[in-house]
Amino acid sequence: MTPALAKRLIIGGMVAIGTLLILAIYLPAFRPDPNNTVEGSAAIGDAFTLTDHTGAEVTEQVLLGRYSLIYFGFTYCPDICPMTLQTVADAIEILPGQKGESVQPVFITLDPKRDTVETISSYVSNFHSSMVGLTGTQDQVQKAADAYRVFFREAPIGDDGDYTIDHSGFLYLMNRSGRYIDHFGKDVTMEDLSARLRELL
Repeated sequence: MTPALAKRLIIGGMVAIGTLLILAIYLPAFRPDPNNTVEGSAAIGDAFTLTDHTGAEVTEQVLLGRYSLIYFGFTYCPDICPMTLQTVADAIEILPGQKGESVQPVFITLDPKRDTVETISSYVSNFHSSMVGLTGTQDQVQKAADAYRVFFREAPIGDDGDYTIDHSGFLYLMNRSGRYIDHFGKDVTMEDLSARLRELL
């Protein structure tokens, strides 16, 4: 590299840095807003149309007005799904006073072929009285899963046509406007989850 080329590169870099500094100072879009309380930046959550455990068609509007804890799973799941939903129910129950009424637990099936409205209704009643169960067509469920970046696929068991569902196991916390705040892994405890909810409530 010649000295002249090196000098041009240094000058170019200084100009670029100077331009970014000017934009940060004078354009609001480049400055952080101290009044912005939206947490998280992941593109999680979007429009969906599904059927709830009462048979009514619902959209993402069902999430408005309360904090939501959303979990994607399936009723034939032997362990992780029921354990996570029970953790959600317990975390809501140990919230002080009436704060639990501000949190809505939501279960969305990834197995609509087997998880009918009746199956979902019976399933969610085992966990919490306010839990909403959602199912739909395969296409509707796929779109909802894609909106929340949920991976899932059928995995055959044996040769008789039986199958399980391999899926990611995150629990999503959404704000009262249905926007993403946080997510939790399968090892979250009811104490940790309840503590996070108390921070918001």
